[in-house]
Amino acid sequence: MREIQSLARGLKILDMLANAQDSISITAVATHLQIDKGSASLLLQTLSNYGFAEKDLATRQYRLGPAVVRLSRSLLTKMPLRETAKPFLHQLVRETSECAHLGVLAQGKVLYIDQVESPETLRVNAEVGFVAPLHCTALGKVLLAWGAASIPEELSGYTARTIFDPEVLQMDLEKTRRRGYALDDEEFDYGVRCIAAPIFDYRGKVVGALGISGPAARVRLDRIGELSDRVVAIAKALSDKMSFK
Repeated sequence: MREIQSLARGLKILDMLANAQDSISITAVATHLQIDKGSASLLLQTLSNYGFAEKDLATRQYRLGPAVVRLSRSLLTKMPLRETAKPFLHQLVRETSECAHLGVLAQGKVLYIDQVESPETLRVNAEVGFVAPLHCTALGKVLLAWGAASIPEELSGYTARTIFDPEVLQMDLEKTRRRGYALDDEEFDYGVRCIAAPIFDYRGKVVGALGISGPAARVRLDRIGELSDRVVAIAKALSDKMSFK
């Protein structure tokens, strides 16, 4: 198999650095790659120049550099959110008995990319691939409140409870940020309440929203505090996973 020799050697050094319990010497690299010390030193210095290796000035040995951490975090955040979030959706259903949904921003709307159904006979489902407005859904309000999207110019009404005044919506979003979760109080569908919380990556950027939906008769106003605590806690646990904690 054809390969670029210098690149292959650099990758082998990265593998050595990753597997070493401490730093490694130029001599160890030269011996492992069967090259002279001058070539080993140049390879290590090149990796160091780009942040993939770091030299200890006291020992003159090398360890992994910060660029490797950035790559690892980038890989984690680019993993499909749906796959990463699946066990958290199941946990949310177990702890609330309501349908759990996962949404992301897509062309100015919230796109439902996954859901886990409630075990209850009466439940609120949203098909994967369903798109909904931002201003009157809990998932959408999360994306607005934490800056993933701007308030749409047109705020259509869906029920008598829909907020269609931009100033009132802005106040609702500020309240959402303060308490840590968004509430859809029969604003998109009559008889349905939804609660959602943000999912952050390692940069603190919102990459999606996690929430529950259920009949208003079961997701009663006197249960919002209890249910929102579970939604926020599980969304935070997912954020910790996404942020490499």
